[in-house]
Amino acid sequence: MKARVYYGWWIVAAAVLLQFIFLSVSASTVSVFLRPVVDELGWHVWQFTLGSSLALLAGALSGVVIGGVVDRHGARMPILTGALVAALCLYGLGRQSYLWLFWSLHVCAGLIGWTLFGPLVVNTAVNKWFVRQRGWALAIGSSGISLGGLIAPFAMTLAVDAWGWRNGYFLQALFVLGIVVPVAFLMRRRPEDAGLQPDGDSSEGAGGDEPSGKGEPPSMTSGQALRTFGFWLLLAGYGMNQAALSSVLAHAVPFATDASFSRTAASLAVAVNGLGNLLSKAVWGYCLQRYPARRLAVTAFSLGASGVAMMLLSAFLGGAASDRSFAPFLLFAGFFCYGFGFGGTIPISEYLWATYFGRAHIGAIRGISQPLTVIGPTLGPVLVGVGYDLHGSYTAAFAAIIAVYLVGAVMVGISRSPRAVSR
Repeated sequence: MKARVYYGWWIVAAAVLLQFIFLSVSASTVSVFLRPVVDELGWHVWQFTLGSSLALLAGALSGVVIGGVVDRHGARMPILTGALVAALCLYGLGRQSYLWLFWSLHVCAGLIGWTLFGPLVVNTAVNKWFVRQRGWALAIGSSGISLGGLIAPFAMTLAVDAWGWRNGYFLQALFVLGIVVPVAFLMRRRPEDAGLQPDGDSSEGAGGDEPSGKGEPPSMTSGQALRTFGFWLLLAGYGMNQAALSSVLAHAVPFATDASFSRTAASLAVAVNGLGNLLSKAVWGYCLQRYPARRLAVTAFSLGASGVAMMLLSAFLGGAASDRSFAPFLLFAGFFCYGFGFGGTIPISEYLWATYFGRAHIGAIRGISQPLTVIGPTLGPVLVGVGYDLHGSYTAAFAAIIAVYLVGAVMVGISRSPRAVSR
């Protein structure tokens, strides 16, 4: 009798593709479109970056509801709905010329578009299928984020430079329809619905409303989680981390071009970020099975801060004629280090949330945390844009990003797994 592949790994494969498309259309190509759109339409940098920030905020608000929906009914219908709405919004972004419409389309895409096939929905599904092998499953699934950072910025730069930013948005809409819609049909709610247990273990005792995976911690409801210090420390720490990540990602290309690097070199640097992100997955997956996740989180945050510091140094050297030969090396090294730390964000954070609170209500818990988690990434890129418009330089803003990384590392580092609240 042939051994069958545990279906949870098909969920992981779907997660790779879904998160690749999610990051490609929502975040990793924002800086690619920034200059062409701003220059043609006469907008300010902060006005453009406010669009993606509004999408983040809208997605956080919808996450309060959608997390519970995924817990109860699974991820398939949210993903299908999100694909159709995101494709329409992306098409509209390529046809609009008014700021209010640009912002409105981003709000719609964040509220009921690409958010519905993003990490909240996808990683909730992955968490429900794994316990013992959760670290590997989350690391592999989140490699789609890495691929989105590695491939999308450079590919979209070529497309936008060749065919214009309007056609660039149209291409993104086609990718959403062509990939996300078919992949949605692979999604299943949880292993117990099929008479299985997490990780492909024996199906004895499967079924019912509560998960029964071997070695699984007690599950907490969202109300119980809200009453723990661990919830709020994870929320604050990862909110700061995401603020730093999104600010760098949104301004990566203009930061590099302002530091005397070419637009092609800047997009390659962002691709190097994706390479570091991708190569890190095996490391984080291996480490999550063997080392405390909190320590790994602190390590990932510190790598991100170190990467931004190298970026700043490359900008300084790029302005000094005698040191320009070394500047590109530092720029690429900085983006690689930033990307390597970035690569640990999703697997380590999702591992911590599921380990602290269990998987039965993980969608609702993650959903209710979203509005507060995205305050940082909503405001961060806009504040960096305002700082640039006022001072004509990214130096002070990127130095502040380093500090934000380090404070976030402390928050997660001092958090502890709470005891389950008795019912």
